[in-house]
Amino acid sequence: MTILIFLIVSYILLSIALYFVFPKAEVDAWKGLVPGLNFIEWCQIIGRPKWWAALLLIPIVNIFIFAGMCVDLVRSFGKFGLGSSALAVFYPPAILGAIGMKAEEEYKGPVLTQEREYFTQMREAKEGQQDRKLNKLINNNPYRKSAGREWIESIFFAVFAAAFIRMFLVEAYVIPTPSMEGSLMVGDFLFVSKSSYGIRTPMTVAMVPLLHNRLPGVGGESYLKKPSLPYFRLPAIRDINRNTPFVFNWPVGDSVYITANRSYTLSQVEKEPQWLQYDRQLANKVRTKDYVTRPLDKKDHYIKRCVGIPGDSLQVIDRKIYINGEVQKDPINVQFKYQVRFPNSSFNKKKLPEWGIEASDYWQGATSYGYFMTESQAELLKSLDPGIQVSLAVQNQDPNLFPFDQANYGGWSLDNYGPIYLPKKGVTTPLTMQNLSMYRRIISVYEDNDLEIKGGSIYINGEESREYTFKQDYYWAMGDNRHNSEDSRAWGYVPHDHIVGKPLFIWFSTKNGSISNGINWDRIFKSANVD
Repeated sequence: MTILIFLIVSYILLSIALYFVFPKAEVDAWKGLVPGLNFIEWCQIIGRPKWWAALLLIPIVNIFIFAGMCVDLVRSFGKFGLGSSALAVFYPPAILGAIGMKAEEEYKGPVLTQEREYFTQMREAKEGQQDRKLNKLINNNPYRKSAGREWIESIFFAVFAAAFIRMFLVEAYVIPTPSMEGSLMVGDFLFVSKSSYGIRTPMTVAMVPLLHNRLPGVGGESYLKKPSLPYFRLPAIRDINRNTPFVFNWPVGDSVYITANRSYTLSQVEKEPQWLQYDRQLANKVRTKDYVTRPLDKKDHYIKRCVGIPGDSLQVIDRKIYINGEVQKDPINVQFKYQVRFPNSSFNKKKLPEWGIEASDYWQGATSYGYFMTESQAELLKSLDPGIQVSLAVQNQDPNLFPFDQANYGGWSLDNYGPIYLPKKGVTTPLTMQNLSMYRRIISVYEDNDLEIKGGSIYINGEESREYTFKQDYYWAMGDNRHNSEDSRAWGYVPHDHIVGKPLFIWFSTKNGSISNGINWDRIFKSANVD
């Protein structure tokens, strides 16, 4: 709301500034106060055609058009300095108001028309070999910029353009964990389209360009929480389909402990205190309550496969996903956890990477060990030696799976999970104490309601509620490395407002996430949408 008020006030101030500027260009002052008409007149004042104002109606493009119009307007009053141009871009009402209120400020004419005419004279002098005239035009050129200014403007434009593209159109990501192996590997660099599922306009506006949420090297967050804009998304080009990878903000990543290894949610540490034994840095942060609270668009990015869409009923039975009662086809290279026993210690394990079994695929338990592999890799490993024992690792019941409710949803495991309903916008569901754990976070966090339990009854925004109507769609995300993926089974639904974009292709790939291990040349320019 604060930023909206700021924008409204800024537009009012801009209109008032134009009211005083227009008469200097022999345009009726009242036209500066009329929305739409003021921009048409503005175009003519700077030497643009009237239709140019229509470009201000095109989302995203209008940012560049408006900035250019502001700079050209102050230039039409003879202000060619870098400071004037910078102020015209960052806060136009200030410099235009000053121009309009000062009697000594004079309109010099439409700068773009004059600039074109000046350069036409230079070109004609050069073509006519009029060296004296050409040198005079060059020396007296009011539009000439110093080398330093050219560098400053070029760097600024490059950073602005890159930040703009990253913010609205395409962003580069790297796969840091093996949760999507064997479709997407650790060390894969992806381009992700932000327009495919609808461009989400920025909510956090005060930030370091080209960074997501952390300052490299020094640490700390790379943004300010305020001012902020409300959530808004432009229409999608395509729907999010089942069994396609997608990028989203980690739904539960609003309050996190951040260590050199990873981010941990507060509830995650509370439910699984064993994390403290493996990450000493985490233990120190928990002791000092050193955690970070992040806005929606600054939560960590995750990439998983969308296995369920709004309105689906999903269940996992013996590792197979069922949607609305129908079994779904597994991704081509889906991986599971296998227990392995080699016949002797002399077995040459260095051969394993040749078969796609990397060091990062190894796991070690209290009494067993093995690898996360595809079924074909497991069969190949067994075929190498009759003494090699390979079997699927048993996945026991896990109390730390969503919705963390053993009384009503106990007995679930990674291999046998659900059934669970994926909420759809506008659908109303009965609400009871038995199913509340499924929807508690949706109601209170994702859809911003006041949820209370009083005397065994559910109250939403102060009123007793026996049903709830969902305000947005929700999706179910799972990694292709089914036994080594922290996904919806660990933290629940992916809200539609958390969706970031659609992976396009792999533009670079390093072995095991390090350039020192080499480059996966066969993965470069490979599609990121592997079924």
